[in-house]
Amino acid sequence: MEIRRATTVAELEAAQHLYDGPARTEWAARFLAADGHLMVIAYVAGVPAGFVSGIEMLHPDKGAEMCLYELAVDAPYRRRGIGRALARALAAVAEDRGCYDMWVGVDLDNEAAQATYRSAGAADDGRFAMLTWGFGASQ
Repeated sequence: MEIRRATTVAELEAAQHLYDGPARTEWAARFLAADGHLMVIAYVAGVPAGFVSGIEMLHPDKGAEMCLYELAVDAPYRRRGIGRALARALAAVAEDRGCYDMWVGVDLDNEAAQATYRSAGAADDGRFAMLTWGFGASQ
């Protein structure tokens, strides 16, 4: 397995089978151009087997923190430590960038995700409610 940070649109598009939907070239380019948007991809035999994306967030009185935005591992490669390795890789990038912490929101019934994040060193710091604003369908 090889893990590396994605730096090209072609890399993001090659991993689209891992996303919830197909990648759009213009969105992939915008993602890469946005400061603090990161994707790390795990490759098995040269094929994307998993990814983790993160967003570095800044605040004037807190500094920088990393949000683990999404993690996915292709079904044939699950339960092999790829998710844990990806979470750890993103944590290492966050630490290198000077972030004071990294966090992820996880559904309470998603036991597999919780186990993956805990095995990568995360700890539950309590419950929180996530409230969202919907702005219509993605264009």
